Amino acid sequence: MPGRIREQSIVEVREKARIDEVVSQYVTLRNGGGGSQKGLCPFHDEKSPSFHVTPSRGFYHCFGCQKGGDVINFLMEHDKLSFAEAVERLAEKYGVQLQREEGDDRDDRPRGPQRAKLVEAHRVAQEFYAEQLATPDALPARQFLAERQFEQSHAELFGVGFSPRGGEDLFRHLRQRGFSQEEVVAAGLVRVGRSPYDFFRGRLMWPIRDASGDTIGFGARRILDDDRIEAKYLNTGETPIYKKGQVLYGIDLARKEMAKSSQAVVVEGYTDVMACHLAGVGTAVATCGTAFGDDHSRVLRRFLHDHEEFRGEVIFAFDGDAAGQKAALRTFSGDQNFVSQTYVAVEPDGLDPCELRIKEGDAAVRELVARRVPLYRFVLSNVVGKYDLDRADGRIDALRESARLVASIRDQSKVTAFAQEISKMIGADVDTNAVLSEVRRAAKRPAQQPRTDDRRAPQQAAEQAPPPAPRRQLPDLRDPRFSLERETLKLVIQHPMAIGRTTGDIGGNDFRHPTYRAVWELVAAAGGPAAGSGDPGWTSRLRESATDPEVSLAISALAVEPLHTHKEPDAAYVAEHVFKLLELTAARRIAEIKSKLQRTNPVEHAEEFNKMFGELAALEAHRRALRDRLAGSTT
Repeated sequence: MPGRIREQSIVEVREKARIDEVVSQYVTLRNGGGGSQKGLCPFHDEKSPSFHVTPSRGFYHCFGCQKGGDVINFLMEHDKLSFAEAVERLAEKYGVQLQREEGDDRDDRPRGPQRAKLVEAHRVAQEFYAEQLATPDALPARQFLAERQFEQSHAELFGVGFSPRGGEDLFRHLRQRGFSQEEVVAAGLVRVGRSPYDFFRGRLMWPIRDASGDTIGFGARRILDDDRIEAKYLNTGETPIYKKGQVLYGIDLARKEMAKSSQAVVVEGYTDVMACHLAGVGTAVATCGTAFGDDHSRVLRRFLHDHEEFRGEVIFAFDGDAAGQKAALRTFSGDQNFVSQTYVAVEPDGLDPCELRIKEGDAAVRELVARRVPLYRFVLSNVVGKYDLDRADGRIDALRESARLVASIRDQSKVTAFAQEISKMIGADVDTNAVLSEVRRAAKRPAQQPRTDDRRAPQQAAEQAPPPAPRRQLPDLRDPRFSLERETLKLVIQHPMAIGRTTGDIGGNDFRHPTYRAVWELVAAAGGPAAGSGDPGWTSRLRESATDPEVSLAISALAVEPLHTHKEPDAAYVAEHVFKLLELTAARRIAEIKSKLQRTNPVEHAEEFNKMFGELAALEAHRRALRDRLAGSTT
């Protein structure tokens, strides 16, 4: 048995394995200042990054969940490895020859197959399948690829292969390469009945890799008419290294482009991922035999660095049929997992990206992604579009169903915006207030109405009545995204005389947090900060005018929390917050217009394009003026 790893080998592994390089295989890191890098923590779900890596010291620490350590600890925690397994994996990757204690027969590793051994079995299997793709038996598989315009070089890029029909071909090959039956069964490559047999037989094979490029599973498509298994696709079952709810096909190829562009495109199949990447959409990924879920969202967010202003977007390319619309509804229910904007890209003729590339070429696939529409608009349009809006009863039914959908979302801060969208779609006598009223009724309505001819209906209705609607879930007021808004309002409430009339250009839209926006609207209704100058009851009056308890509590907190300065706020401090707040609003609007310009054809919609271009120029000038005013006030 191997002896214990010597200390000098462990030291060498720590020196050669750069922690930022290892962590970047799981998390997108950006400069955090002071020699550190930061990103979204891989150990707990968070909206703002609290996970820091310091390469010079070789350590990581999350200020949210308090996990930390060196590069070995990171692999142990993330991949559930023993100390020895983590050292061995890093040593293999960074070319360290491990030395072990002589005469020490203790084995540091846990019983049962190691992760490294399971990954190695998959690597050998992938190479075996790839070689089999050139055999005569694999002709139907090659024809399948050729019909979809995938060449041999494309198959090699994605590692596509073919599993022989024999039933024991892979098993014998793995045994010849030194793997035990326990290891290949634990890997999910072989199963045992009366005797061991290959799980995948006579199928076109796609290797499923993790973000670091290790093959951890396979997806297999039915190719042969006499295949006894009717399912079109088979996927690796749950194993120690393969968790289907956390796996995204193509993430190994897409992760760097995701980090660079802050965009992810989620498609529905392996060939769609291939088509997108070959067409120039290098951020495409797909789930593996399961619907897109919360765990998939967490994986994407870490690589998107999903918290920064005006950057991230997640685009779902659904089929245009009923199944695609159903998938969009499921995705809409988890939309609040993302800080990034979510979109849908649907080809009008119902073609998926692979079919679109075959029929119209690579440019059409890129155009499909460029024509994306907001997810909420796509979902609501599908709901409303089922009804005849020329009839009054049709408009009522459309209102009720769309209101039920909006009432089900977790982020209640979006309800008003969605209500406005529904009002525009239905038109006629349905205004935003009518939609909001119906949403409130839908939130209180039981899941099933009792039948009126049932004498037990009143009792059943009471038993089925849902619990009181939960308070709306809003972002944390201390979320760093809103720190500038918080500090500005602290000035408004604590030092209205100092901030005075410099807030004349501020409006409600400058505050993205609904509670902070409500605080500002109360200030504006009271006459602005100037009305509070010299008024000892200023804060009390604001609190008393608040009808929402959350807003009242926020005013109290803003009134007592210290400013981020140790001296009385001067003109420079005030200007730094006011002008930066206005500049952020301008930047958001600039980003919106640039996004619209990218989606607008300058030839077909010349008037709209020129109007937006003019507004963009004016906003850029406004932003420069704000910067100049800020620079002038601080010199």
